[in-house]
Amino acid sequence: MNRTIQVPLSEEDINTLKAGDYVYLSGIIYTARDAAHKRMYESMHKGEALPIELNGNVLYYLGPSPAREGQIIGSAGPTTSSRMDKYTPEMLDKGLKGMVGKGKRSPEVIEAMKKNGAVYFAAVGGAGALLSKCIKKADVVAYDDLGTEAIRKLEIENLPVIVVIDKDGNNLYETAKEKWKK
Repeated sequence: MNRTIQVPLSEEDINTLKAGDYVYLSGIIYTARDAAHKRMYESMHKGEALPIELNGNVLYYLGPSPAREGQIIGSAGPTTSSRMDKYTPEMLDKGLKGMVGKGKRSPEVIEAMKKNGAVYFAAVGGAGALLSKCIKKADVVAYDDLGTEAIRKLEIENLPVIVVIDKDGNNLYETAKEKWKK
């Protein structure tokens, strides 16, 4: 099923998304990769405020390449999501509702998604130049010292993603494998 969804995600959208759905995201999301996740995780454990609101928001596991002259952002392809798995359950407990990346997630992340009603989307790896065309505005909002791994607020329009894991834990990577075996 193809759908266009506004982000941040509504509970209604989360409840109706199913693993395998093709979705176009439009609205506001934030980027965060390994170094930003580590820093936010450490801040949470120190009781410090986070630089962005996680509640209801979507994180795109992205560290864009530098923008060329006249561009908003450079190549904007997803990074491997499992590198964030150590930090993700606590972020989901803080209200994170969606993640965009590539690759599998740990059982701990999937359980935290089910507990907190969140979804995991995959963007096509290797298509960063095309995905960057969906980004209409990009501003560094935290951790500027991290360079490409700084947290950015992105205004996106029709970013193509696939629901890989829905709020019930249905996992397209597993169901597709079983379907293919038959």
